[in-house]
Amino acid sequence: MKSVDISISSMLLGYLLLLAPVVFFLILRIKLIKDTLISVLRMTIQLLLVGFYLQFVFELNAWWLNLLWVLIMISVANATVIRRANLRQRFLFFPIYPAILGGSFAIILYFTLFVIKPSPIFDARYLIPLSGMILGNCLRGNVIALERFYSSMTKHREQYFTYLTLGAAKKEAILPYLKEAYEAALAPTIATIATIGLVALPGMMTGVILGGASPMVAIKYQIAIMLAIFSSTAISAFLAIFFSLKVSFDDYGILRTAIFKN
Repeated sequence: MKSVDISISSMLLGYLLLLAPVVFFLILRIKLIKDTLISVLRMTIQLLLVGFYLQFVFELNAWWLNLLWVLIMISVANATVIRRANLRQRFLFFPIYPAILGGSFAIILYFTLFVIKPSPIFDARYLIPLSGMILGNCLRGNVIALERFYSSMTKHREQYFTYLTLGAAKKEAILPYLKEAYEAALAPTIATIATIGLVALPGMMTGVILGGASPMVAIKYQIAIMLAIFSSTAISAFLAIFFSLKVSFDDYGILRTAIFKN
């Protein structure tokens, strides 16, 4: 059983769905029409370019090229995390990169080698889509972790200084803010896990079903990918904060304002 293809004419009809939110924007005088149209245009161009490239990758299906593409995805995710957390790339790109790499690539390899076990082992049809799902969710968690941690440190600067004055080590003084940020980073994924199947049928499960597999096969894939996503987010979010501390604070435990974009 093959998935139903979407013709170009049908795809164009899909864009008409944008009329509904645009009407609401006009009624409420919300200035989001331009941003929405630009975002949709960028999405379309980016996905088309990636689609052409992935078609080439899938046809070649060379293990080294597949792994290289995953590493490129991780690099882009790392840069995106730092940008969305309102931090400067030149200070934090390399310190945080091992966190994203370790938290995602290790899980991707484990998931591929021991859970899915495709043949060939690094088959592009499995490795790249699964990596994209893990990285996409990992990215969101890391953005929340870093943004929440550094915004809390800025907001509670005087309280943090009080801890230091009272004799607390830097690691002890930042622990409350680290815990708060870490919990915030994992909360959306935990909520998603708790409501899967009851509230929504997630993308992995839906995609496998549309691909022609039975619902039970789709369910097993979905359970496995959610476990991988949660583990990847939990590892990388903690490491991202931890690895960033060395460049974010000076020798006296003072937060460097130079790390922020604004």
